[in-house]
Amino acid sequence: MEAFKSIDDILDFAINSEQEAVDFYTQLAEQSKIDEMKQVFTQFAKEEMRHKSRLMNVKETGSYTMSEKKVKDLKISDYVVDIKPHPEMSYQEALIVAMKKEKSAFKLYMNLSEQAPNPDMKELFLSLAQEESRHKLRFELEYDEFVLREN
Repeated sequence: MEAFKSIDDILDFAINSEQEAVDFYTQLAEQSKIDEMKQVFTQFAKEEMRHKSRLMNVKETGSYTMSEKKVKDLKISDYVVDIKPHPEMSYQEALIVAMKKEKSAFKLYMNLSEQAPNPDMKELFLSLAQEESRHKLRFELEYDEFVLREN
């Protein structure tokens, strides 16, 4: 686990993680041979770019707010099998990939919050974890709506 010495180190790490997510979804969009999947992955990439911009704004302004609102967890990602991304993925598979990716990011930030050397860093990690939890919920709701309801 990476050691952070400042809030800027945390933000740089988080910004880099969001850029990796942008790159990941962009690559999947480029590889996809199905137009619907290209659109889905492009949308995911844009969402991650917005998160990166938000973090860059936090770094620039030095202010962030942590929502007190608890994020619901449908736990769908706990019960679906891992999917290796591939160009011919179905919409269901794409949602599984996205849920699992956001769940991993959530766990990372929660682990970092437990190791935070001061309350400010802990709060920032918890805020980032909460944001990833919101992303996962979005994909779980989409999965529930378009996959589980059809079956």
